[in-house]
Amino acid sequence: MPHLHDSKIKFLEEKAQAIRVSLIEAVTGAGSGHTAGPLDMADIFTLFYFHILRHDPKNPFWDERDRVVLSNGHICPVLYSTMAHAGYFPVQELTTLRKFGARLQGHPHREYLPYVETSSGPLGSGLSQALGMALALRMDYGKASGRFVYCFMSDGEWNEGQTWEAALMAGNQKLHNLIAIIDRNNIQIDGYTEEIQPLEPFKEKLEAFNWHVVEADGHDFLDMNRAVGEAQAVFEKSSAIIAHTIPGKGIDWMERRFGWHGNPPGKGPEDVYKKGEQAAEALKSLRTLGGRIESEHE
Repeated sequence: MPHLHDSKIKFLEEKAQAIRVSLIEAVTGAGSGHTAGPLDMADIFTLFYFHILRHDPKNPFWDERDRVVLSNGHICPVLYSTMAHAGYFPVQELTTLRKFGARLQGHPHREYLPYVETSSGPLGSGLSQALGMALALRMDYGKASGRFVYCFMSDGEWNEGQTWEAALMAGNQKLHNLIAIIDRNNIQIDGYTEEIQPLEPFKEKLEAFNWHVVEADGHDFLDMNRAVGEAQAVFEKSSAIIAHTIPGKGIDWMERRFGWHGNPPGKGPEDVYKKGEQAAEALKSLRTLGGRIESEHE
């Protein structure tokens, strides 16, 4: 795993912020879509697409590429925004999110946007898809191919039985090329995960399924880079990275609030800003880092 120097971390921080701005503009323009999850995963997607992944936007079907499976397809605004900033398609196309006939649907659709590896929508099926890819890669290229399958997941989808079935099989098959990145933001559409269907002790449950498990701060590039490096080095098990994140990250009045799980600015809770003010205030918060940039120049 390449080392992260200070200059690269600065680049990643700025890129993640640009990705957050783009995804907020996209969901606001669409008038629908998810907000909290995409915002909290922006740092992780930035780290992957601009530092970790073996991929080539100019040759998206490069045989040596890593595979990315987005299991929780509803956070696709962050996937689309990251891929656009990485050069897979023009950033301007983000304005077509959820529009009729557009390639950027409310959940990724492989036939519309062939740069994505899978179509997603039914929550809880992504780990099974990633498991199949990892098995196929091992059959085709052997254990030391160097290609990894990264499955991005929500914590809420671990309520689904199919997810645990896939985890059980991965543990049995010892697929070291399968790495799950779990967004542990503690919310789902109806409330907080530990009030709806408690997951804890989450790490111990996954370990009981014969997974290697590492926990990390999902907003700390160094810590996430360390976690991925550790996962890649494990040769006898599949690995899960429990990435602790803050839902709505970057917009303080959205942070840690499940009311912003599935609402874009303009349709969210009005306890801080009225619906007509939410989009402008969200972008202002992102562009000024919550007002810190303005205060530095006063």
